[in-house]
Amino acid sequence: MTLNDLIIDKPRKFLLFGGKGGVGKTSNAAAAAIWAAEHGRETLIISTDPAHSLSDSLNQDVSGGEIKIVQGVDNLFAMEVNPRKEFQKYQNTVSGESFNSISSPFPIPDLLTDLSGLTPPGADEALAFSKVLEFIESSEYDLIIFDTAPTGHTLRLLSLPELLNSFFGKLLTFRLRLSTIWDRFKSIFGRGEVRDDSLEKLETLKKNIENASSELSDPTKTSFVIVMIPEAMAIYETERLLSTLYEYEIPVDHIIINMVYPDIPDCVFCRSRKVMQDKYLKEIHSLYSDFNITKVPLFNDEIRGVTKLKELAGVLFE
Repeated sequence: MTLNDLIIDKPRKFLLFGGKGGVGKTSNAAAAAIWAAEHGRETLIISTDPAHSLSDSLNQDVSGGEIKIVQGVDNLFAMEVNPRKEFQKYQNTVSGESFNSISSPFPIPDLLTDLSGLTPPGADEALAFSKVLEFIESSEYDLIIFDTAPTGHTLRLLSLPELLNSFFGKLLTFRLRLSTIWDRFKSIFGRGEVRDDSLEKLETLKKNIENASSELSDPTKTSFVIVMIPEAMAIYETERLLSTLYEYEIPVDHIIINMVYPDIPDCVFCRSRKVMQDKYLKEIHSLYSDFNITKVPLFNDEIRGVTKLKELAGVLFE
């Protein structure tokens, strides 16, 4: 199966591109999005990387957390998710605000306010992921491509459903119990009903996070494409990434080896780099003989803008 199969012959609904920082995953993800859009698939590319580079790659501003039309390509849309912005939307849900909105004859203990203000590790990535899930569950796009964070952050992201389910499970139980207590207080002191939808918000967020595993583990819907370069550190990071993808049963069988040096006999530096890369290319082919491997040569100049990305797409898919 080639990369083209994922988009045309046996099309997936979701493609995730990930790998070590600096290996060119954003360029490859953007090139894949352009290729899909030009072949008639309504495509949305989303960057969930806190250090966004999608706007730079497309040479168009797609920041701000809103979907924007990509100029120069029909059927293509893009957005850079703003984790901090999404976090602020949910912050009131786990803050003391809903408690303080209830008229009470007793002051709320500072400890409860402090506890309700806690947020789990990686909450910004989780809420960015939750935003992505909104598109997964109700998207009208034929294909959604995720430009994920570098390997370390991606591993953290994939572990968040389990982590946050545990955190929010305890928090939900705590709020339910506290809500019952306040209902009793209100009945005793004759307070009117106060609408508190924090539990509904938490339930919705928790459900979105739980859906991640089932959506991402369906091989008919999802495929993870690893982008790497023929160097020792990239191989090490790929091993780490693969172990976690296997743990969470994320379908993965495609690897893009980017920035492969051409054979230039008159260039001593280039020849030295090629010898080094050839050694690691053999190791990669040995380690991942069961994978579909696509090699992309090192381009003469920067891959930026729609025209250059189309050129990269031609290498990837033709």
